[in-house]
Amino acid sequence: MHSQQRPGQMGRHPYGTPSNVQQTRRPGTFSAQQPQMHAARPPPTAAPKKKRYADKCIHPKIRELEPDTENYMALLASEQRIDSTIARKRLDIQEALKRPSKVKKRLRIYISHTFIEERQPERENEDASLPMWELRVEGRLLDDQAPQSSISGQRPNPKKKFSSFFKSLVIELDKEMYGPDQHLVEWHRTPQTNETDGFQVKRAGDRPVKCRVLLLLDNHPSKFKLHPRLAKVLGIAADTRPKIIEALWQYIKTHGLQDPQERDIINCDTFLTQCFGVTRMRFMEVPNKLHQLLQQIDPLEFNHVIQRPKEGQEQVSTCYDIDVEMEDPVKQYMAQFIHNPILVNDIQNLDQKCYDIIEQINELKTRRDFYARFYTEPTEFIRDWLMSQNSDLKHLNDMNGDVEAERYSAAYVKSETEEGVQRYMYQKVNQKRLELEQSLGVRSN
Repeated sequence: MHSQQRPGQMGRHPYGTPSNVQQTRRPGTFSAQQPQMHAARPPPTAAPKKKRYADKCIHPKIRELEPDTENYMALLASEQRIDSTIARKRLDIQEALKRPSKVKKRLRIYISHTFIEERQPERENEDASLPMWELRVEGRLLDDQAPQSSISGQRPNPKKKFSSFFKSLVIELDKEMYGPDQHLVEWHRTPQTNETDGFQVKRAGDRPVKCRVLLLLDNHPSKFKLHPRLAKVLGIAADTRPKIIEALWQYIKTHGLQDPQERDIINCDTFLTQCFGVTRMRFMEVPNKLHQLLQQIDPLEFNHVIQRPKEGQEQVSTCYDIDVEMEDPVKQYMAQFIHNPILVNDIQNLDQKCYDIIEQINELKTRRDFYARFYTEPTEFIRDWLMSQNSDLKHLNDMNGDVEAERYSAAYVKSETEEGVQRYMYQKVNQKRLELEQSLGVRSN
């Protein structure tokens, strides 16, 4: 007979302790007060069971009893389709994050200067001050918006400062007026550089000064200026190295310069021969030959004259607008969507609630089936249950053989029993003899 399934109960049942749904033993198990042959061992800690989609489904018999559960199953099917769509979108977003995505924004640069008049000492201990001028180079994004964070509790990213857009800044003053050692003011980016919103230079003097401001943009990835011949062939003056190689490959495909026999050979036409100096070259040679034709991009140059402002004017300023490339802000929100721990935790908590509720429903179904069977066929149910309890007791106590026959003395006077006792005694005597020989250091022949 097979053991009968019986639901778990919180209190003690008259016939024993019912099993829980999470346990693997049979429902009709004897309580812990029954005598056992061996001491109970602590159960090993098992890894948490991985949940499956079937664990969230309601049993078909429960759906027959309650028709409204079909609404839950429809929602479950919709959730599965949404999860599939989200997983596919996550893969698309991860691929998009690997590709560089830039947007152009307008950066307005302000170049201004002010004059500080000469001041005579009013008291004996005060020093006189010479006339001075102060030059300022500042800037800001025109369409800059306050960055927001889509994750609650997380600080938004700070705004980019003016110096973060440039690798270096050089202010070149009149060499004849300030000499060969004082006419250059330089700033170069280093890993330890603190970003700033502007630069200022102070010098003594009240005469007009011509200055030149050179700003070198900090592009990511770096951009290069092409040799004039190659730039005329490809139609681009400056770009990143991958874009230049891509444009060169498009030129080769368009003009059919790839050798039909050896596909890794490029047959240069007249224009490429003038640029690279060879008529044939391999694809692996293109990066090295292209490196010789790439130069650092030219810095932005602004000419400014420092002179006294007109009457009633305190500051003279000039503004210039340039285009700068920045990371697409959409990528920030895409990265937050991928790496948002709060969203993932919320979904996991809701899934766990669904698993717990379905587990409780299944446990209640098991209890209902147990009592329904007991109600319809009490005699047969009790007989099957007792046989199941007996079988479980044998397995729990590691009992072998016929327990009912071993209750009588006739089972111990058979020849098999006497032979078994003799074998057991012979084994014990040999074991003791070996222990004595080892302790005395005696070798047996």
